[in-house]
Amino acid sequence: MFRKLLGDRSEARAARELRRRGYRIITRNFSCPAGEVDIVARSGTTLVFVEVRSRTTGDVDAIETIDAAKQRRICRAAAAYVARTPGSYTDIRFDVVGITAGVLTVIEGAFDSGDM
Repeated sequence: MFRKLLGDRSEARAARELRRRGYRIITRNFSCPAGEVDIVARSGTTLVFVEVRSRTTGDVDAIETIDAAKQRRICRAAAAYVARTPGSYTDIRFDVVGITAGVLTVIEGAFDSGDM
C-alpha cells in the first residue's frame, strides 16, 4: 500500500515538473503485455517516454535502480504505444525522473531504444 501511494505521488510530482518544463502530458501509466510506461508526453515535436523512480532515503539513488532489463521493458512498451497510437512527431526520447530523499532530478535522453 505504501509503495503504491509513494509511486502515485512521485508520478504526480514528476508530471507537474515536466509540465513546468514545457512537456505536454499525453497519458500516464500506459500498460500493455510488453511492459508499462509511467508517463508519455510531448516535448515540442518529440514523443517522450518517462520512467519515474523514487526512494525515500538517499542510500541508493532512484535513477540507479533502472537497470538494462527495465530499459528493455520500457522500450518494448514504447514500441507497442507507437504502433497503437499514430501521431505526428519527429523523434522519440526516453527520459527518467528520479526522486531521491525528496530531491527531484530529470535526465533527458537517459537511455536509447536501440532500434525500436
